[in-house]
Amino acid sequence: MGAEVIRIDPIGGGIDFNRWPVAPSGASLYWAGLNKAKRSVALALDRPEGRELARAIAAAPGPGGGIVLTNLPPLPGLDYASLKAARDDMILLRLTGNRDGSAAVDYTVNAASGFPLVTGPGGGQPVNHVLPAWDVAAGLYLATALLAAERHRARTGAGQEVTLALSDVMLATVGNLGYIGDVEINGRARPALGNDLYGSFGRDFATADGRRIIVIALTPRQWRGLGRATALADKFSKIGEVFEVDLETEAGRFEARDAIAALLAPWCAARSLAEIVTAFAGTGVLWGPFQNFTELARDDPRCSTDNPLFAEVEQPLIGRYRMPGLPLDFGSAPRQPTASAPRLGEHTDEILSGLLGLSAPEIARLHDSGIAAGPAV
Repeated sequence: MGAEVIRIDPIGGGIDFNRWPVAPSGASLYWAGLNKAKRSVALALDRPEGRELARAIAAAPGPGGGIVLTNLPPLPGLDYASLKAARDDMILLRLTGNRDGSAAVDYTVNAASGFPLVTGPGGGQPVNHVLPAWDVAAGLYLATALLAAERHRARTGAGQEVTLALSDVMLATVGNLGYIGDVEINGRARPALGNDLYGSFGRDFATADGRRIIVIALTPRQWRGLGRATALADKFSKIGEVFEVDLETEAGRFEARDAIAALLAPWCAARSLAEIVTAFAGTGVLWGPFQNFTELARDDPRCSTDNPLFAEVEQPLIGRYRMPGLPLDFGSAPRQPTASAPRLGEHTDEILSGLLGLSAPEIARLHDSGIAAGPAV
């Protein structure tokens, strides 16, 4: 969104620097994807002089400076009190695992959330989905918190420390979606339903050409559109009569889901994916095909450079490939071009010189002593 972001890493990279997926060169596509357009400084954060440089970068003057985001535990010289001493209006945002400071990662938090035990067909065996949902949600919470804290500082001149526990992101989400309330108020928990949509109608179906699609009917309009598009409306109405439920309601469709699916399954099985695309076009039916990463990347038109989200970007050590930019479009500002991620330590000398005003001999000394590092040759 136009911010200048300086990423400070330990020399040699953090624990995510080589995370899969990787390119043939060994460079991490994961790291490149999450660090586009940032500037990179590599410092020995395990040494006092390295932390002093990090604190100086964090406290750099100007209205955009004095904002730090970290998931590191408070290090000597980089705790909030030390940062505030360097700049009184400092904003520090800190992500922890659990609220008590103990460690947690997305997979351990997800295991405790209840979702793995209702994902899949049931039977008591957990299915730990591979989407790092809590990491993604935590990042969005922190971005929102950063903007809120910066707005507070602009109004009052005061900085602050903001903390967020990854497990609290999970707990808030489970509670906000009603699952904690369901246990407390109704004395029950959501069951494992496979690919069925909980509380309404939704299920996956096989097509004649071996693909699978999911069909959803959340609203009365979507439900009626499904009946018209498949010419099954009259048969659907009879299901409502037999089950004595109102299929115009989500609860009614959920109660009769197996009978509805028994009519839809042969309809889908008799048609190819292309025929279903044609049948559902313009009908208001809510549906979509299942596709793997290859089909998404190669065949889905939304994943092409016709979508302004994507641009072909040359990434050092990796090559040229499609990278997404910002999903938001702001009416008052043009979309900024998608930029590559930096090489680790690419901007170390530039930041030390331009931002901190260090001389070339002093920067050379920091390199020689192992306090700072530039990109590997």
